Amino acid sequence: MPNTKSAKKELRKSKVTSAKNLAEKKNIKDLIKKISKVIETGKLEETKDLIKQFQKAVDKAVKRGWLKQNTGNRKKSRLAAKIKKSSVKK
Repeated sequence: MPNTKSAKKELRKSKVTSAKNLAEKKNIKDLIKKISKVIETGKLEETKDLIKQFQKAVDKAVKRGWLKQNTGNRKKSRLAAKIKKSSVKK
């Protein structure tokens, strides 16, 4: 429990910040799930738009400090490999 006025304000700020951070991370996870579903259905044309959205979201998260650089690169790389693998199957 915060004792000072500034500590109370900092607690409010940290709650808002953590909520925003969680929302952005959830957005990235949701995009990964959407792309995976589209890949499973075999509609690779639809993935192009979703990939752009995903890469933009990951790059923004890295820039803002929500994800580390290596984590963002790994997520993009794994998703690209998954798409490439599914396109070779067809």
